[in-house]
Amino acid sequence: MKLVIVESPTKAKTISKFLGKEYKIDSSYGHVRDLPKSKLGVDIEHNFAPQYVVFRANQKRLTALRKSAEKASEVYYATDEDREGEAIAWHLAEMFKLPEDKQKRIAFHEITKEAVEEALEHPRQLDLNLVDAQQARRVLDRLVGYKLSPFLWNKVAKGLSAGRVQSVAVRLIVEREREIQDFQQEEYWSVEADFKTDKEEIFHAKLHKTGGKVIDKMEIKSKDEAEKILAALNSAAYQIDSVEKKESKKHPLPPFSTSTLQQEANRRLGFSAKLTMMVAQQLYEGVPIGSDGHVGLITYMRTDSLNLSERFLSEAASYIKDSFGKEYAADTFRRFKTKSKGAQEAHEAIRPTHVSYAPESIKEHLDARQYKLYNLIWARAVASQMAEAVVAGTTVDVGNNKTDDIFRATGQTIKFAGWLKVYPGASAEVILPALREKEKLTLEKLEPLQHFTQPPARYSDATLVKALEEKGIGRPSTYAPTIATVINRGYVAREERRLKPTDIAFLVNDLLVEHFPKIVDYTFTAKMEGDLDAIAEGELAWQPVIKDFFEPFNENLQVKYQELNKKDIVNEETNEVCEKCGRPMVIKTGRYGRFLACTGYPECKNTKQLNSDGEKEPDEVIDEVCPKCGKPMVVKHGRYGKFIACSDYPTCKTTKQILKPTGVKCPKRGTGDIVERRGKRKTFYGCSR
Repeated sequence: MKLVIVESPTKAKTISKFLGKEYKIDSSYGHVRDLPKSKLGVDIEHNFAPQYVVFRANQKRLTALRKSAEKASEVYYATDEDREGEAIAWHLAEMFKLPEDKQKRIAFHEITKEAVEEALEHPRQLDLNLVDAQQARRVLDRLVGYKLSPFLWNKVAKGLSAGRVQSVAVRLIVEREREIQDFQQEEYWSVEADFKTDKEEIFHAKLHKTGGKVIDKMEIKSKDEAEKILAALNSAAYQIDSVEKKESKKHPLPPFSTSTLQQEANRRLGFSAKLTMMVAQQLYEGVPIGSDGHVGLITYMRTDSLNLSERFLSEAASYIKDSFGKEYAADTFRRFKTKSKGAQEAHEAIRPTHVSYAPESIKEHLDARQYKLYNLIWARAVASQMAEAVVAGTTVDVGNNKTDDIFRATGQTIKFAGWLKVYPGASAEVILPALREKEKLTLEKLEPLQHFTQPPARYSDATLVKALEEKGIGRPSTYAPTIATVINRGYVAREERRLKPTDIAFLVNDLLVEHFPKIVDYTFTAKMEGDLDAIAEGELAWQPVIKDFFEPFNENLQVKYQELNKKDIVNEETNEVCEKCGRPMVIKTGRYGRFLACTGYPECKNTKQLNSDGEKEPDEVIDEVCPKCGKPMVVKHGRYGKFIACSDYPTCKTTKQILKPTGVKCPKRGTGDIVERRGKRKTFYGCSR
């Protein structure tokens, strides 16, 4: 018996249909051992040696795998071909301690019969450089997280965390929010007109030139300026001065890498980075497709590469010719060059494993999210091998008999769809009527329009991933968990699909920027990513990289423990006096925002929540009476958010949570509803009864 070990049971199920009875396919369920959760787990005194432990939940699984490995004639570690996958294989090999000739490493970028058989025919040794790179990242992140987080608990608030990549992501989000806050809105105007041809066709144009000079966007500052221009134009006679037509070719976009997939899925489908990667993992590991069984539908989804295999290029060309016609196929195979620095997480772009699995043909076997994401991946990869689109652009200038002012209208039509037939763009056609030079026009409408400059938009998942990638921060496997972490830690909230920093994010970011500048420095963090890539390539040893970072970081940390006082960081003096004990109140910033707190804490625990303008939130009377004293109940604002309390507080201390309904009935009894509740540490869901 030959044993093949993969990470997940779904992947095992998909692979099992390709291999004969002599193979047993089993899964490790991800990492079988890791650094301990209860302590640092890194021996700083002995060259940063990681102290791995097997978690109790993994013991049974590991024992079963070890027994199977001992009985097997050969053991194949078939985990993913990236740093995490290589590390899982290495951990298994370290614990099994099998003879060298008995264990082999295989990897593939797609779960297909051809790819699996090819990998089995060409096994390799474990890549210890990749293992070292993964260990270095794990140790580095552990040192930052387990050293800096307790500092934040001590100096700011309990439950906070810091991280090498997450803190940089928070800085980006905070700095964008400050740009928005500092933005000064400016007014500007445009002059626009509707013209009618002698065939009763109407088209729209904007004032393009005045006094022989092209109008800058911000040039017309007020309504008065706009109306001065209008005064001479209302009674003018108009004609077409010029019609310029120009054809251009639009080249197809490259297939997806991890970064561009997350960006496009966010823009087009509204998926978060985390959801995109979760659904992509399902498509990669395999989905049951009727009589075909479990089928891996896409290649490995953590990749910087834009390469496409020769087999896919041939398949795509044949499919395009058969489905759309020869004119829709590119003249030659189109290959794309990877621009990302250190692209090495995999050797192919994200593409469908087989072009023949067209999205519509397998739609009934996929859930809604799987179908949407697969359709996006399939269309992008196939479109990359299609002919260029041909776009006809028309520019029309309209003059008059009184002034030298020029109006301009632009239109665009698609003469040949090419790759846009499969992967249409966001821009729609703007069709102008057939116009000719010197043609007389009738002015239908002439009006000034007021506009205001807009502040920069908050980051979305898509734009944050793009910013991180451009700055060289993080790698394909880190984007989604980084965004999820900053949200889960309370630094960022989603607001209309945008990432808005919380009050605590500003406080922690400013603290880190001032006292731990390297941790949140973009250039330094990018250099560290480069060092990790160099370790993966075998160009650097990992321990010296960790040492060069940790020693100055730890020395600074000890100094800051002594220098900084919590009250100086979190307390802001006010003129408020506590109505319960008469002592001064201060503004504090906690995980749930800014609030007024009595300086007599812990003897007096009086607090009042502040709104976004820094003002006290007034109590809101509701149509409910206190079950204990009969007084009206009100909505109060505490440091942990809104809650309901008796208006006669502190004489009557009746309180209760505000429960957010989910619209789901309780599965146990059916009489209650599942509601969102708030616990001491996190939000959870429970029965209303």
